[in-house]
Amino acid sequence: MNLTRLDKTFEPMILVLRQFQQEVEASKGKEPFAFSVERNEGYTYTFHLDIFSNSNQVDRNFGILERLIKSVLWVVGGYKIYLGGNKAVSQKLKDAFSHGGLRKFDVHFMERVYERPFEVVMVDYNQVPQTKACSIPVGGNLDGCRIGFDAGGSDRKVSAVIDGQVVYSEEVVWLPKVNSDPRYHYEGILDSFKRAASKMPRVDAIGISSAGIYIDNRVRVASLFLKVDEKDFDRDVKDIYIRAAKEIGDVPLEAANDGDVTALAGAMELKDNKVLGIAMGTSEAVGYINAEGTLNGWLSELAFVPVDFNPNSMEDEWSGDYGCGVKYFSQDSVIKLAPLAGITIDESLTPAEKLKVVQKLMANNDERARAIFETIGEYLGYSIPYYGLFYDIKHMLILGRVTSGEAGNIIIDKAKEVLNTHFKEFASINIIIPDEENRRVGQSIAAASLPKLRK
Repeated sequence: MNLTRLDKTFEPMILVLRQFQQEVEASKGKEPFAFSVERNEGYTYTFHLDIFSNSNQVDRNFGILERLIKSVLWVVGGYKIYLGGNKAVSQKLKDAFSHGGLRKFDVHFMERVYERPFEVVMVDYNQVPQTKACSIPVGGNLDGCRIGFDAGGSDRKVSAVIDGQVVYSEEVVWLPKVNSDPRYHYEGILDSFKRAASKMPRVDAIGISSAGIYIDNRVRVASLFLKVDEKDFDRDVKDIYIRAAKEIGDVPLEAANDGDVTALAGAMELKDNKVLGIAMGTSEAVGYINAEGTLNGWLSELAFVPVDFNPNSMEDEWSGDYGCGVKYFSQDSVIKLAPLAGITIDESLTPAEKLKVVQKLMANNDERARAIFETIGEYLGYSIPYYGLFYDIKHMLILGRVTSGEAGNIIIDKAKEVLNTHFKEFASINIIIPDEENRRVGQSIAAASLPKLRK
C-alpha cells in the first residue's frame, strides 16, 4: 500500500506496531513483556507490551521490541535497560544493545551523555521498575536585566532583555562546526555576552539556548563542537558557558537544548502547555513542554528515533541505523526525495544549497517540488501518532529552513489530512508555524527567561 506520494516503501512505525499488537491479541499464545530505561538520579520510563509466546516468533518479537527500546532510549535518554519477560527475546535484545552489538552507537553515545557505563539487565516481568518521572521547571522568568543567547550552527544570536522586553538583539555569522580550536567558540560566545551586557545597566542572569545535550549547564554532546578533539573537549568545552558567564559576573546561568527553548517560546506565546516543537533543518531538533509547563528531563533526540520500519530505508550516516527521523524531517529528506520527484541536483552542492534548489523550484510552483513537501507532510502525519505514544501533544510547532515559504503550509496540510483520515484521535492537535519575527524575538526572550534570579 502506497502511503505517501513519492516514497512507495514507507512503513510507518505506528502501523507496524498496531498490526503486531492486533496479531498478538488474536493469537492463541501471548505473554507480557516490559522494559524500563533508567537515566540520571534513578528516573525511569517503563513500557509494557504483549508479545507472542511461541518460540518460533522470537525474531518477530525482537524486531518490534528493538525498535521500541531504541525509540525510548532517544526520547527519554538513559544508561541502563531492564528487560522483563521472555528470556530468549531478552537475551537477543541484550546482545543488540551492547558494545559490540547491533546498537553499539547508541550504547557509546549514552555512555558519553551520562558519563557512566551502559548496562542491560534481564529480570522477571514483575521486577521491571515502574516509571519514575521528574518535572523540571523551565523559564518564564522575565524580571531584571537578562542576556538571552542562542548558539546556532551558522550564526549566534544574542539579546538584551529588560523585564521581558528586548532592548537589543544581534546576529553574528560564525562557523562553529568546522573549527577545531575551542578558543574560537569561547571568544565568540564571550563577545556576544559582552555586546548584550553593554546595552543594559547591569546583568542579572544569563540564559542559553544551544544545540546539543546539557546537564548541569555543562556540554555533554553538541554538534557545534564537532571538530574539537576529545581531549580539548573535556578540558575546554564541557564548561565553556560557565566560564564565559563568569567573565560577565557571578549571576545565575541556565543552559538548555535549543529544541526545549523553542517549545518554551511557543508555550509562552500560546499561553498553554503540552507543546512539541520540531525544527526541520540540518537535522531534526525537538523540544517539549509538558502539561505542567515544565520539562520531563528527556533527551528528545527524535532525529535518532525510527519512524520507518522498513529495514531497507535510508541509513543515517552517523548512527548507521535505518528509518530514523533525521532522514524524514530535515534537509536530508528533501535531498532524498528529489530524484523520486524527477529533480536532478548537482552533487557538488552542499546540503543547504541542494535544499535551496528545491525551494527555488517551489517558489515557482513546480509540481515536483510540491510533491516533495507533500511527502514530508505525509511522513509527519504518520509519525505524530507514534510520537504520541511518548508525548501528550496539544500543540505542535514546526519550524526550520525546510518549512520556509509555502513548503511549511503544504507539510501541515498533508499531515492534517493523514490525521483526519487515519488517526482521528490526533486530529485535534494544533499544528502551526510560528511567525518568523515572533520566533526570533520569542526565542531570545525564552532563552533569557531560563534562570531564576537570586533572592
